Amino acid sequence: MPQSRLGLACHALLALGLMLSPRVFALPAATPAATPPMGWNSWNWFADKVTDQDVRKAADLIVTSGMRAAGYVYVNIDDTWEGERDATGVIHPNAKFPDMKALADYVHSRGLKLGIYSSPGPLTCANFAGSYGHEQQDAATYAGWGVDYVKYDLCSFRDVLDKAGITDLDERDRRIRAAYAKMHEAIVATGRPMVYSLCQYGFDSVWTWGASVGANLWRTTGDTSTDYDRIVVIALTQIGLGRYAGPGHWNDPDILEVGNGKLTHDEDQSHMTLWAMLAAPLLAGNNLTRMSDAVRDVLTNREVIAIDQDPLGSQVRVIRQEGPVLIWSRPLADGSLAFAVFNIGTDRASLRGLQRDVLQAGAPPGAVARDLWAGRTLKSLRDLDGLTVPSHGVLLLRLKRP
Repeated sequence: MPQSRLGLACHALLALGLMLSPRVFALPAATPAATPPMGWNSWNWFADKVTDQDVRKAADLIVTSGMRAAGYVYVNIDDTWEGERDATGVIHPNAKFPDMKALADYVHSRGLKLGIYSSPGPLTCANFAGSYGHEQQDAATYAGWGVDYVKYDLCSFRDVLDKAGITDLDERDRRIRAAYAKMHEAIVATGRPMVYSLCQYGFDSVWTWGASVGANLWRTTGDTSTDYDRIVVIALTQIGLGRYAGPGHWNDPDILEVGNGKLTHDEDQSHMTLWAMLAAPLLAGNNLTRMSDAVRDVLTNREVIAIDQDPLGSQVRVIRQEGPVLIWSRPLADGSLAFAVFNIGTDRASLRGLQRDVLQAGAPPGAVARDLWAGRTLKSLRDLDGLTVPSHGVLLLRLKRP
């Protein structure tokens, strides 16, 4: 997408972001996903080729790379694990996953949690067996295996509605919601806590009703890709959705592409910062067997992760846009302020008036500014003026009381 189109998208969403404020939910301490879930998902790198051994290796590398220590705990198997149902209707994994219970036990032994994938329709997106008509059976099977996270992808459920001749949009939406609620009820009935992730790409303004059907997170957009402009556009479409999210219930702009494809180091940092400022789930999607030190450092930056995982659960507020420079903030539970400056343009940007923007955003009086990607504390807020941000780069600050 050309820079001018990105700029138009930014201007179109700026006023909305300034008008809407986050909504905070009070939840029991044991609520799943009290902060945005963190982990790894198989789809972006392995797609339909993922195997039991790939998942075990990913679990090992999450531990040895320091990702587990940084908070990444879910190891999520996406589509294509499914085999056939037996005569009683019980789902079994295919030959790529010979023993799902043993795999779950292995993942748990590494101090991690296992996630799995299905659909409310008869088929998944890759045309494997979905859960339509078998919701209770499948939830009980997942619980027996020791599953901790369920991603439920709309896929062929729309075909079910088409075949039933249901064309009224309100009725279609009602039935989609009922299908998602049915799996939630089945999960609850097992007695095993499982994070419940809806994947229906933002249709029917899912952020307004996802929590009501028991979801802990819901996809708000189509898929991410390794294209920087696509990542920025997805992030911009999240502006204004913060009031629907909070502890236990999160907007999900999809799997991280950090470390995949053609993203530069600056773009990786920007991608991670966008998701952190949005309080988005952090589900890595890269090939952990080939992860560079630089990519690992982006994914495991503790200070950046702390912004994403802040218990207040507040999403971004747009402070200002000037050309290709976007300035966002979000309040944090300890009274400090996260403050991010993104340069979505093609040239290095010189920052002007940043000290004024920090104060306008609500920085504590006499705040101390910590540059989270550089790992340094600024001597004075006056040092902000005159800073530059590279093309597709970011400046991320945490502003604390002195």
